[in-house]
Amino acid sequence: MDDKHSLSKKASLLHLNALSLADGMRSGAFRSLYRGQGLDFNGVREYLRGDDVRAIDWNVTARMCKPFVKVFEEERELDVFLIVDTSLSMHFSSRSRSRLDQALECASLLTLASLHNASPVGAVLFDSEIHFSSAPEYGRDHAMLLLSKFDSLLAGEGGRPYVAKGKGSYMDNALSGAMKLLKKRTLVMIFSDFRMQGYFDSFGRLCQKNDVIAVRICDALDQSLPSAGTLVFSDMEGAYRTHLPTYSRSFKSAWLADRQHSIALWKRECSLRGGVPLVLSSEKDSFAQLKAFFTARKGI
Repeated sequence: MDDKHSLSKKASLLHLNALSLADGMRSGAFRSLYRGQGLDFNGVREYLRGDDVRAIDWNVTARMCKPFVKVFEEERELDVFLIVDTSLSMHFSSRSRSRLDQALECASLLTLASLHNASPVGAVLFDSEIHFSSAPEYGRDHAMLLLSKFDSLLAGEGGRPYVAKGKGSYMDNALSGAMKLLKKRTLVMIFSDFRMQGYFDSFGRLCQKNDVIAVRICDALDQSLPSAGTLVFSDMEGAYRTHLPTYSRSFKSAWLADRQHSIALWKRECSLRGGVPLVLSSEKDSFAQLKAFFTARKGI
């Protein structure tokens, strides 16, 4: 991959945009994603007249034979965890930017925003296996480690672009591993094209104890096909090849309808399991799309 894609070349712009996202965190754009009270359990005390009966701890009340209520304290921080799919299909680009370019740039922005807010941040990078994982941690050194990992994937190492080690995308393993790493309620963002199966059960379990945003990175070809005659299409992670008639209006309409139906089903499955689906275009600005999403979530 050309050096122009390196995050280090975009460092100043990334820092400025991350500051804006960090402001969004403090103003509630991120915290609005949290369900319920947004408070941490801190113990129990005896019920006092005027307390909310919904806060009664019935187990303690039964043992003590008098009413006790749960006590909560306000959360002081927002842990952030990033799960990035680096499989072969994420390397695809019909124009200037691949899905992986977009995913890693978004992950970098969120890492820097977490650093500005002194929030713990962690990450998992995976394709057909887990290549890197780290639980959320504080501090500049840890944030720089994550950014270095992202940058090495974008710019390549030793002058050679990064290439996925194997075929396929083991999303299920990555989600299951995340559940073991996360010790408290965390904002989890998954960046992938979600062109795999068999992960929704673990996705649902992750959503039970965390706030999960499934970010689907789409290429321009996911929305429309160019009128370029008959083109050869191949599966980047398999041996399948076929010829498609891009000159045909009816075929192009069917292509678009199929993509729209696929995304609609995916959104429905994510929502049913408690996640928040988000579709980003690899052709549009990463910061602008993230900012628009979190701003829209305020007050929800």
